[in-house]
Amino acid sequence: MRGNDPIVAAAGASSLSSDTCAGSVQALPDIIEPGLSILFCGINPGLSAASSGHHFAGRGNRFWKVLHRAGFTSEEFRPENDSHLLTCGCGLTAAVPRATARADQLPRAEIRAAAAQFELKVRHFAPRFIAFLGKLALAEMSGQRNIEWGLQATDFGGARIWVLPNPSGLNRSFSLDALVSAYRELRIAAQASAID
Repeated sequence: MRGNDPIVAAAGASSLSSDTCAGSVQALPDIIEPGLSILFCGINPGLSAASSGHHFAGRGNRFWKVLHRAGFTSEEFRPENDSHLLTCGCGLTAAVPRATARADQLPRAEIRAAAAQFELKVRHFAPRFIAFLGKLALAEMSGQRNIEWGLQATDFGGARIWVLPNPSGLNRSFSLDALVSAYRELRIAAQASAID
C-alpha cells in the first residue's frame, strides 16, 4: 500500500477522527498510510498549519529542519511538501484535530476525550512507532505521569511509544542541537527495529 496517493490516505484518516470532539472538524488532514515506520503526533494543529493546510507551517516551528538534520529526510522539506514524508516511511497526525494558537489553549479534557478515537486510528494504520511530540498528549490520553523522553515501556494502539520534545518555536527549553539529537535517537531505533 506504499504506492497509495497520500491525499486518499489523508482523506481516509480524517473519517476516523473527524468526530473526535463534539462540534469540531479536522483542521488539518493526516499524512498517513498503513504500515509506516513512524507516525509523528503533535498535540493539535497551530493556526498557521490549519490555515495553510500543511503540518508544522508556523514560521518558528523547527520540525522540518530537525527532521532533516536528524537524518529522516535527504533535504529539508517545506511544509507544503509534508505529504512527501510518506516516501520516508513516516507520517503526520495530531492527537486533537482542533487548531489553536498555542497547545496550552487546548483543554486537557478535550485531549482525554480524543483518546479512544485516536487509539482506533493508530490501530487501523498500525505504525511501528508513534512519536508523541511533547509529553502532554500522552499523559492526558494514557493517565501516565512522570513520562520520560524516549522509548516508553508501554505501547499505544499496538505501536511502540517514543516521546520527543516538541519542535515548536515556543518551546525554547530545547536547543536545535538537542532536538536533533533526540530525533536522531528515534531514527536509529526505528531502523534497528526494522531489521529485527
